[in-house]
Amino acid sequence: MRIARYSAGADVGFGVVEGDGEAAVLAVIAGHPFSAFEFSGERLPVAEVRLLAPVIPSKIVAVGKNYAEHAAEMGGEAPAEPLIFLKPSTAVIGPGDAIVYPAASQRVDFEGELAAVIGRLSRRVPERDALAAVLGYTCANDVTARDQQQSDGQWSRAKGHDTFCPLGPWIETGLDPSAVAISTDLNGERRQRGNTSDLVHPVAALIAYISSVMTLLPGDVVLTGTPAGVGPMNAGDEVSVTIEGIGTLTNRVTADG
Repeated sequence: MRIARYSAGADVGFGVVEGDGEAAVLAVIAGHPFSAFEFSGERLPVAEVRLLAPVIPSKIVAVGKNYAEHAAEMGGEAPAEPLIFLKPSTAVIGPGDAIVYPAASQRVDFEGELAAVIGRLSRRVPERDALAAVLGYTCANDVTARDQQQSDGQWSRAKGHDTFCPLGPWIETGLDPSAVAISTDLNGERRQRGNTSDLVHPVAALIAYISSVMTLLPGDVVLTGTPAGVGPMNAGDEVSVTIEGIGTLTNRVTADG
């Protein structure tokens, strides 16, 4: 099931995407998808609505250096335990929205990732039960001001700028996250190729670890890490993250101001 968040005029809501391409329609949900839900009976052509970020989370918990090859390209090794950090909810944008290149940075990188969307309140979840806490999965871009990451000694500013967490285009609830292909294209050229089978810490282990530290709430997002091949973007560029079984998230980069 593909659950999308959308706007149509003054209305904002959730719906289930049925079909593909020009024939795709949105079966509108009465309420939200984080508990048992019913359909309102309204059906909207997807081409006539705006797809938004599928959730606005209370927090985004991201994981660094969770692919060995990416850790190596960053000059280190994958950590024995997940390396977690937070991105603010104000960084979230949706498909088609602009990534704003901050004037204070000289290098901004793309990082395509699989994102897990939490479906229920989760605290100290054992690894064996962790995937049951997930509503579904979406595409993410952990945009990073690389120069600020290197200069600051911590990652809050580099990872936390407004527009630095594109999510979308929807949440796929039927995905097995253990072995799906992930890629990132910059201006139509393939820059990242990876597979979640190469995650150092798989999704269930991440959720168990993170929920032992902080309570995860419905709608929270876990960014699971990026494969090798990260690189810089510039104003005017178009970046697309594609994940097998989900779809493609595309955003353009614009200059600040």
